[in-house]
Amino acid sequence: MNKKIIFLVVFVDLFCLASFVSAQGLTNPLKYNDFSALLLGIAGAVGDLIAVLGGMMIVVAGILYLTSAGSPERMGTAKKALVYAIIGIAIGLAAKTIVGIIQGIIGVQAQPGASAALTYFKNFF
Repeated sequence: MNKKIIFLVVFVDLFCLASFVSAQGLTNPLKYNDFSALLLGIAGAVGDLIAVLGGMMIVVAGILYLTSAGSPERMGTAKKALVYAIIGIAIGLAAKTIVGIIQGIIGVQAQPGASAALTYFKNFF
């Protein structure tokens, strides 16, 4: 019973003190002011990360190819790794443009970084 009274007093006090607290002093920690800009920023960062990982995979594919010792199966594995790395780099570098095109299709105002690709896409169809 004593714990319930203490909990009730603390709970009521927190709500009473909440009226004195104001959130007007908070600033936006992000450099983006709307969701579409945030989405483009995330896509750009993830795209850069994918491109860097793709570059590392090219090195790994080269090492696989060099250590294959003429084995056709291991050479095939290295070639597949190289192709997938190149595809990953292309997708990573185009991530921001892809998000901009999707935003244009669904009607969100496009950001300046994706305007050229969006114009091409709209003229294509």
